[in-house]
Amino acid sequence: MSQRRYTLSLSCPDRVGIVAAVSGLIASCKGWILEASYHADAVTRWFFMRQEILAESLSIDIDEFRGRFAALAKEFDMNWRLSDSAVKKRIALFVSRQDHCLSDLLYRWRNQEFDFDIVCVISNHPALRGFVEFHQIPYYHVPITPENKVRSFGRMEDLVNEHRADAIVLARYMQILPRGFCDRFDGRIINIHHSFLPSFLGGRPYHQAYERGVKLIGATCHYVTGDLDAGPIIDQDVIRVDHSDAVEDMMRLGRDVEKTVLARGLRYHVQERVLIHQNKTIVFD
Repeated sequence: MSQRRYTLSLSCPDRVGIVAAVSGLIASCKGWILEASYHADAVTRWFFMRQEILAESLSIDIDEFRGRFAALAKEFDMNWRLSDSAVKKRIALFVSRQDHCLSDLLYRWRNQEFDFDIVCVISNHPALRGFVEFHQIPYYHVPITPENKVRSFGRMEDLVNEHRADAIVLARYMQILPRGFCDRFDGRIINIHHSFLPSFLGGRPYHQAYERGVKLIGATCHYVTGDLDAGPIIDQDVIRVDHSDAVEDMMRLGRDVEKTVLARGLRYHVQERVLIHQNKTIVFD
């Protein structure tokens, strides 16, 4: 069994003394730092930090530690969060008809590859109900049409909130989310795009890639914003192709990349390894 950890992540304007102040506060509470990561952006002069603290080493409880850290954070104008590894992140999956990303995440969840709970699956098609319910996970079919779009996305938002989901994963969900929906879950919606963004935006990227004769295809895991396929990128990967590969070959190879990149991006997110600044991410992997 892994050790219980508190993960502290923060960002703030860069200045002298940040690391010393944070480390000093942790030390004053007898905290044992198991992992520490730092990055200073020389262009924006912004500082990023992530530290894992052995929970049992602290001489005070987590609520008192939060209170003490809040005072320090105010002094340095920090955006910060403190998470507990004993509290699993609750994930809602949105899917359509394709099941390769869904299957892969269910496998990783079932085998406890990293700590997260799938609290529900929501789809605009009924096709995957049996597969999901076999895993004893609630499945909701919410059809999307031009006439019911507002009502349907309202229903989906209600379901996410009812299940107290910490994040939403679009596991090849083939609908564009309304801007208001994206805004209300800002920084909490993760998508896999079957292209090495920013190339080949929107639909049918493999057909676009084939027509251009590309030599590399890939996938991009990113946070969803109101601007289509333009949110902060969490992870990317590529695979080599050549002139002998048909569109179908590219799609088959691409599916392997998609599920790997999505799983890696979700793991970074639930382990609090991603910090968003403007439209970029800092990923402490």
